[in-house]
Amino acid sequence: MQLIDSHCHINFDGLRDRLPEVFANMQNNQVTQALAISVSRETFREVLTIAEHNPHIYATVGIHPDSETAEEFTLDELVAHAQHPKVVGIGETGLDYHWCTGDLTWQHQRFITHIQASKQTGLPLIIHTRKAADDTMRVLAENGAEQAVMHCFSEDTRIAKIALDLGYYISFSGILTFKNAKDIQAAAQYCPLDRILVETDAPFLAPMPHRGKRNEPAYVRHTAEFLAQLRGESLETIAAATTENFYRLFSKVVPMV
Repeated sequence: MQLIDSHCHINFDGLRDRLPEVFANMQNNQVTQALAISVSRETFREVLTIAEHNPHIYATVGIHPDSETAEEFTLDELVAHAQHPKVVGIGETGLDYHWCTGDLTWQHQRFITHIQASKQTGLPLIIHTRKAADDTMRVLAENGAEQAVMHCFSEDTRIAKIALDLGYYISFSGILTFKNAKDIQAAAQYCPLDRILVETDAPFLAPMPHRGKRNEPAYVRHTAEFLAQLRGESLETIAAATTENFYRLFSKVVPMV
């Protein structure tokens, strides 16, 4: 059995300074690979360096939507960085109306640039959406985004259906294990097995029984176990499906033997 953490920030404080321990914990929990996510120009360099030095880690390239002043990647830069063999996705990108208000034209344009990069490179988008689900889905559809994963899914079944109808994947984080996450749990039961991924979003959103503590990729096992119980399936079934789904979506990733 193997599990994959499809979204983490192992270059952040509390993880990057203890990577040998983080990787050992992954191995002890049968988490064989992880995708380290770029959120800025600076963090792209960090995650790519980690990926280049560790065969079981891959990286993405992108600018998070939560900062208007963040230095942008141009479309050409995104496309160029995506040629690196360890860069397997575009993002994290999307819309965020929780942290950002007012005229968000800049945020929409940043999102569209990432969608264009995805279409040019054939790499999937990693989608962040917060208090902006309908607009996020509209922008994706209007701009013809072909491959995407709804990262850290925190919406209801209605939004899940829209994403699934567009051909996208749904990734569940530790939020799924929280007692008050009934809408997310219903969506997890609704999603077909061949469209589900699991993630940590480490160091954030640790699942039960570690809620409130620093998250790390090894803890994706707790989310997978909860998902299996929720759906009435075995952990082995969830592990096999989410691993196969990850490799199908992130087709540049070399599977672990």
